[in-house]
Amino acid sequence: MPIAKEFTSIFSKDWEINFMQCTPNGYLKHTDLCNILQLTAASHSEIGGISFMDMQAFHQAWVLSRMRLEITALPKWKDVVTVKTWINTLENSRSVRAFEMYVNGKKMIGAETFWAVFNTKIRRPEALALPYDHFEMYPEKKATKKSFSKINISDEKEIIFEKTIVLSDLDIVNHVNNVKYLEWCLDRVDEKIILNHGIESLEMNFLKELSIKNTVVIHESILEKEYIFSITKEDKSCFALQLNLK
Repeated sequence: MPIAKEFTSIFSKDWEINFMQCTPNGYLKHTDLCNILQLTAASHSEIGGISFMDMQAFHQAWVLSRMRLEITALPKWKDVVTVKTWINTLENSRSVRAFEMYVNGKKMIGAETFWAVFNTKIRRPEALALPYDHFEMYPEKKATKKSFSKINISDEKEIIFEKTIVLSDLDIVNHVNNVKYLEWCLDRVDEKIILNHGIESLEMNFLKELSIKNTVVIHESILEKEYIFSITKEDKSCFALQLNLK
């Protein structure tokens, strides 16, 4: 797809929060927050000529490797949120993209994400096959106070859940959608923490892809102000999540 006339390197899109995206208290689910950010990135890549369809001509796709969210407040049902996004860096197979979410001009959420170009045939990272020189980079324009980091998985962790991957867990890249990992873990958190807006930030590391019929084990380690979850397949780490509480 050619680069759209309206393309800009800093992209903004409005979304109205609907009731299906909300928890029982009427506020946006953390999983749907992540979906909105990724849909905004997809819209930006589409008008910039590096969308999923453009990349599939070369059997390529963007896959999420790391994400950090810093949450001041969550939008609620019927709020119209404005999501701004831009690229900090893009080189060969790797890119860092930033997001900010606003309601009525007030910033509520900042996010930093790390993406990799993934060959969907050979299931390996590789350099982006499409031109991207028209994207201006903003390496100094940060959306979060802290950058994403490697999550330290404690040896003192408890097995809390075992799951076999089913079709509804998969996305168009034919592996478990990244939001599903978050959903599985948040379902094990005390609901009062979520409903009372107790999560200040969360960080995710995506380490290995999972496919249909894989069996995984979810582990949990709880500290005073911190939850750490990890997901393993055959004792190999596939995912880690760190929740920092208020």
